[in-house]
Amino acid sequence: MAAAEPALLRAWYRSAPWLWLLRPLELLFRGVSWMRRRAYRCGLLSVYRAAVPVVVVGNITVGGTGKTPVVIALVEALQARGLRPGVISRGYGAARGAVFPHRVGADSSARDCGDEPLLIHLRTGAPCVVSPNRVAALRMLLADTTVDLVLSDDGLQHYALGRDFEIALMDASRQLGNGFCLPAGPLREPRARLNEVDYLLCRGSDDPRHGVIYESQGLVRVIEETNAAPAAIPAPGSAIHAITGIGQPQQFFASLEAAGFSLSPRVLPDHHPFSAADFAGLDDKPIIMTEKDAVKCRGFATPQMWFLKISARVPAPLLEAVAALAHPRS
Repeated sequence: MAAAEPALLRAWYRSAPWLWLLRPLELLFRGVSWMRRRAYRCGLLSVYRAAVPVVVVGNITVGGTGKTPVVIALVEALQARGLRPGVISRGYGAARGAVFPHRVGADSSARDCGDEPLLIHLRTGAPCVVSPNRVAALRMLLADTTVDLVLSDDGLQHYALGRDFEIALMDASRQLGNGFCLPAGPLREPRARLNEVDYLLCRGSDDPRHGVIYESQGLVRVIEETNAAPAAIPAPGSAIHAITGIGQPQQFFASLEAAGFSLSPRVLPDHHPFSAADFAGLDDKPIIMTEKDAVKCRGFATPQMWFLKISARVPAPLLEAVAALAHPRS
């Protein structure tokens, strides 16, 4: 399964010695990144400040760190408090030619808006607008929607977007790889950037203040209604096809193995645009995928296709800090 990772990604997290050859390019990247951020701080480039608080959930590493489940958990916690959160996202994985900004709705597809925003909207019902230009997404969201607070799914480095609170996620086991910036390492900004965020979350840590745990809520059929006979929920111990296109597939597979399933794993690239052809020849046993993958398969799913529903458990101090922001500006 590790072989499914891109070679450069493996090198970053195994501190391959040859990466030192890329240090001159890393220094150039650091310099450009510093000058760009400095331009925003000095007012040379404009920053859009919204009339409501904006919370950015992001990271400084390349690849998935579980941001989307954290955004969902925050949205649900705010809704439980009677607040009205909205969400903006880049919409990575949308089809070429997709029109932005795009307001995500029940009829949206992952090709229109990307898999993660679609998942957030389907799970929470929160208003969600997608655009690579997050300021444009925020303007559309606020134009005809009343919200108390806006969560930005990713966008820590999108400095044109003013923010009131920053949450950074880091993988507790992978940490920051070799600690180098691109292209010599996985960092999009130097590690010192983490000292500036308002809250640091560690994926997979049980620290009561900074740990975020991803809990399984069981298997759910990808399609809820079908004319075919109902399929039994795959039982632990049974043989399954485990197929996914996410940033860190090994954690998904580990969850299924811990539940007792016997896996035939298949890994596709992150944000892979699934089609029925991807499942050809896999009708001999149940298929289990992630929920993020499942939202792209609703149009052609069969009764034997299931997803593992996952929810993030975030620290109570973070929930209280974010909820406290959701009040009208004076």
